[in-house]
Amino acid sequence: MTDKNFDEVPDKNQDAAGVHGEGSDAQASGPAPQNPDSTEAAAAEGSDDDLTVDDILGATQTGEAAAEDAVLADLESTLLNDLKRLQAEYANYRRRTEDQRQLEIERAKGEAAKGLVPVLDDLDRAAQHGDLVEGTPFAAIAEKVRAVVERLGVVSYGEKGEEFDPQRHEAIFQQPTPGVEKTTILEVVEVGYRLGDVELRPAKVVVAVPAE
Repeated sequence: MTDKNFDEVPDKNQDAAGVHGEGSDAQASGPAPQNPDSTEAAAAEGSDDDLTVDDILGATQTGEAAAEDAVLADLESTLLNDLKRLQAEYANYRRRTEDQRQLEIERAKGEAAKGLVPVLDDLDRAAQHGDLVEGTPFAAIAEKVRAVVERLGVVSYGEKGEEFDPQRHEAIFQQPTPGVEKTTILEVVEVGYRLGDVELRPAKVVVAVPAE
């Protein structure tokens, strides 16, 4: 029985040596090599972990500021275009108003001048008959009337020898005349008057036309 027990008792020194042997092999082999890719991934994860709430808020605010600047720039461009359009419309309005005002002034002057046309005819006939003797009251009145007409801007037209213009002259009679190549005024029956572009009265004339 003693021999049997002795054989079954394990050798403690041998077990210990086996344990120490395995430990020695593990120490001799050194640490296991690391994968470079895993190292870079770990570094990247570390850099992401470094972002703070302030960094995220700052990036968000920067994006919002850029969007706001773009909106303000579009609004400024729209307002500038509207301002230019309003300025152009106002300039056109002023020009039309000024043109209309000048036209009304010319019409008012024309109406006043038309009332003086018969008076001017009487003065012309009086001058032809020798009634406007210089120094007489009648001659002085005639000079004042003519001065008023001149200040209004009324001009007379229609003289013997002028080329006939159907837009300005009214032919009351045509006289075939040898040697005449163009239709010309042979005699002025009534002088024409105009005020600027306003025709107060066309000149009534007798015209000489080429003889056939």
